[in-house]
Amino acid sequence: MADIRSLHEAVAELIHDGDTVALEGFTHLIPFAAAHEIIRQGIKDLTLARMTPDVVYDQLIGAGAARKLVFSWGGNPGVGSLHRFRDAVEHGWPAPLEIDEHSHAGMANRYAAGAARLPFAVLRGYRGSDIPARTPTVSTVVCPFTGEELAAVAALNPDVTVIHAQQADRAGNVQLWGLTGVQKEAALAARRVLVTVEEIVETLEPRPGAVVLPTWVVDAVAPVPGGAHPSYAAGYSVRDNAYYREWDGISRDRAAFGRWLAECVRGE
Repeated sequence: MADIRSLHEAVAELIHDGDTVALEGFTHLIPFAAAHEIIRQGIKDLTLARMTPDVVYDQLIGAGAARKLVFSWGGNPGVGSLHRFRDAVEHGWPAPLEIDEHSHAGMANRYAAGAARLPFAVLRGYRGSDIPARTPTVSTVVCPFTGEELAAVAALNPDVTVIHAQQADRAGNVQLWGLTGVQKEAALAARRVLVTVEEIVETLEPRPGAVVLPTWVVDAVAPVPGGAHPSYAAGYSVRDNAYYREWDGISRDRAAFGRWLAECVRGE
């Protein structure tokens, strides 16, 4: 059952050094505020999983929180590369970063298998790719009914999944809507779940196409208005496009990044 906690309390309770952590959200509802709290608390040695690691993971990697990235695409959407990610991979700064790369379909199926508590998922994919030769989490399986050889991907069960949503009620039931990626699957696959929300409401109003996570699959809810910025929360905010453009310049230079981290995240 979900407790309503402050963001500081929830992160301190649920996320620990060495955990596998998924901060999911597609285009919007990206849990930036939670990522910044992870940095402030000095949590280290994380395996970060995400279908589309963008600026939020660039910041975590640059801050030295990560030792490994499990992902299917990485970039600053509409702008270019992730320079802190590249610096870690190419130069080991601020620490070496191990990578485990997949396709989008492969990552989505890994979460789905984890949510179903199955050991792996089966899909058509990876054929002609060199990814299977570079990761132990992709293999093949022969269909017992047709004899067709298919790709198999190991289930992904994060220690913690963190998502941002629009609303939760006082019992800890969560509702999100708009572009939803794999938030539901990532939450159901995880051992612990933290949700930051725009607001706490008395009653969740039914919305066509919305995703509702019942309180019994969520460990903590933290009210954090604007917690997805610079991404957006449908119905509450708009995307801060200037932030993404400005990030390109900030992240290219280690010293500039360090100044941004001290001022904008750590409040020094």
